Amino acid sequence: MNTQLNHFAGVTLLVTHYNRSGSLEHLLRSYQKLNCSFEDIVVSDDGSRPEHLNRVKQLQTVIPFRLVTTPKNKGLGNNLNKGQDAVRTPYTLYVQEDFEPAANFAVHFQTALEFMQTNPELDIVRFYAYFPYPYLKPVGKGFSEMQISPWSANYKKIYFYSDHPHLRRSTFFQKFGRYAEGLKGDRTEYQMCISFIQNKGKGLFYNDYQNLFFQRNNEAEPSTMTRSKWTQSNHPAISLVRDIYRQIRYNYDIHFMRLR
Repeated sequence: MNTQLNHFAGVTLLVTHYNRSGSLEHLLRSYQKLNCSFEDIVVSDDGSRPEHLNRVKQLQTVIPFRLVTTPKNKGLGNNLNKGQDAVRTPYTLYVQEDFEPAANFAVHFQTALEFMQTNPELDIVRFYAYFPYPYLKPVGKGFSEMQISPWSANYKKIYFYSDHPHLRRSTFFQKFGRYAEGLKGDRTEYQMCISFIQNKGKGLFYNDYQNLFFQRNNEAEPSTMTRSKWTQSNHPAISLVRDIYRQIRYNYDIHFMRLR
């Protein structure tokens, strides 16, 4: 008998992990503190160093989860693919290991799950972002529908999909294809963004998008994602050129990029 107060049947918590076993433990224990449980938990490891992989295996003896591994690092795309392949439930909550759910997670996640269960056209519900999605239509209960026109002026429309915490149907690959492998993480995410738009994905966005999950990076286990200085620079001239480039490039890719 399950004694958790907030048990989410039909949902697998999928966590991708790479050399951040302390962060992984913090995430899983955070759900325990919130009295949240899932039908299944899958941790997909991307060839972590022995000291981290051993710690993950030790954690399994305390917090039950299924661990899928690879003998060497193969990148984000492979890690996501093999993790999703292991999921056996209708819904997947994807969370990277460096996040922590907020105290009010359960009530809003239950609402998101009900939206998915009652609307078969929904593919995804996003819970976290660095900035709000630019085109939103309120649907109530703290959520909005993401809308897009391929020629919308705001280039941030590209982030219809995001690798940040989200709920999705476990049949995700059937509609949008698998994640591109052998690429840097940001390119893998970008190609899925394009596929999501090209294949007419539909999704919701949590309005209070920075208060349902918190990203926890620390000096002991810093982020393993690296990006070029050009994409991160705040210099006005560089920002202007970058924005113009992205508007042109993103619109071109949405219409003409062939992913498979």
